Amino acid sequence: MSPTPRATTRANPRDTSPSTRRGRAPRPNRGDTLRRVIAVADQRCDGRLPRDVPGVAETFEDQLSLVGALQLRWHTRLSGRIERELMAQPLDLEDAVVAAWRGAAAEMPGVRAILDRQRSQPGDRATAAAMARATIKERTMLAVMAGRVSAEDAAALRIGEQIELRARAGLTPPAAPTRRHHRAGLLDRLKAVLPA
Repeated sequence: MSPTPRATTRANPRDTSPSTRRGRAPRPNRGDTLRRVIAVADQRCDGRLPRDVPGVAETFEDQLSLVGALQLRWHTRLSGRIERELMAQPLDLEDAVVAAWRGAAAEMPGVRAILDRQRSQPGDRATAAAMARATIKERTMLAVMAGRVSAEDAAALRIGEQIELRARAGLTPPAAPTRRHHRAGLLDRLKAVLPA
């Protein structure tokens, strides 16, 4: 009986676990970073990409990749909301789709503001093209899910745009971020007293 060959382990070049990087700081997790970006965007609601969030530069190679990740999160949230609304009110499809769009926009106001800004003022041609494709897909989905069309065509885009405009018309704009009254701590009081 011949001995069973031993399994050899090779170093995986894509393995970025702390044990393989020896001495380097751990790379930020893309999902965690994106969640922080969304939280900051929703807090600010100013339509600007929060590229100042820790980990963004290390996990998103450029503006387009960050906008694309936000667009994917928006689309996923919108799709899920549409399904839930259609289950809740299956007799009025268009109202369900409008309610779903409004619900997703209320849950992700900062992301929606960023996507709207990128749609109207893209930073470059690649972002403009990506936003145009995303808009076509979203509007087609709205029209199809509302039961108004069954195919991707010019009518679907027009009807989807009408549904989106109807949803936007009834959307309550997010409240402006309020500054909490900052109670002066010891350090603040010392800074106020000491000369600069």
